[in-house]
Amino acid sequence: MPSPRVLKLADQIRVITAQMLERRIKDPRLGFVTVTDVRLTGDSREATVFYTVLGSEADRAGTAAALASATGLIRSQVGKQLGLRHTPSIAFVLDAVPDSARHLEDLLAEARSGDEAVAAQAAAASYAGEPDPYRKPREITDEDDDLDEDELDEDDELDGTDEPNADELDGAGADDADRR
Repeated sequence: MPSPRVLKLADQIRVITAQMLERRIKDPRLGFVTVTDVRLTGDSREATVFYTVLGSEADRAGTAAALASATGLIRSQVGKQLGLRHTPSIAFVLDAVPDSARHLEDLLAEARSGDEAVAAQAAAASYAGEPDPYRKPREITDEDDDLDEDELDEDDELDGTDEPNADELDGAGADDADRR
């Protein structure tokens, strides 16, 4: 974490650089430039100035050339206004944050369109089997009422359980004894 002094110097360098680009640098290659951040090393010897340019790739290249040629003038003005023993060297770097943000926005838009396509498919889809796959108790219909009483055994019931009576149990027990 940089010290408060280094942070304050970096902010002052950002303000001085922005004022120089606005008022003193009259290079026609200089596009619409915004100074976004300045990072200063702990020993205050090197300053990296991050900037963005509104426009095309050609505007960015022209602005980079204009900033490279104006680096000495901006550095001398920073040294005069700050009154430091050693004026930091200045390097201009195109800020990649807007490009990264644009890329992320494109990815999010692609994900949203994919989600909308899946939602549209889901709305039009039908179940492979029955809509409700869970078993429910059987409802008694008119066909079930037509069953004759003689078709049902004594142990059959309409609830679906088939419990053996006592005679069947005794016979089953005898068979088990014979097998042993």
